Amino acid sequence: MPDRESAKQRSEIAHVLFIDIVGYSKLLTNEQKARIETLKNIVRGTEQYQRAKAEEKLLGLPTGDGGALVFRNDHEAPALCAMVHRTVRGRLRSIAPTSSR
Repeated sequence: MPDRESAKQRSEIAHVLFIDIVGYSKLLTNEQKARIETLKNIVRGTEQYQRAKAEEKLLGLPTGDGGALVFRNDHEAPALCAMVHRTVRGRLRSIAPTSSR
């Protein structure tokens, strides 16, 4: 049985950001792909993402219409990364649907 000190050293707190695209399932396949790529590029461009990735303190889990980012370096990183929502929303809306609904 491991002692408390060695167990404590292995414990780590993670901070998670869940992000997705509203209305994703209503889009055409090519629109879905374009919006996912835009979302990925915007998130990957954030300082928090780049720093955590460089420190190997980031885990990304795709969810189909978005993803989960697990930050293990900074408790504020998910919130700061999420603040790109205005940029994301604007860029994703600028990808015009190709069909009428």
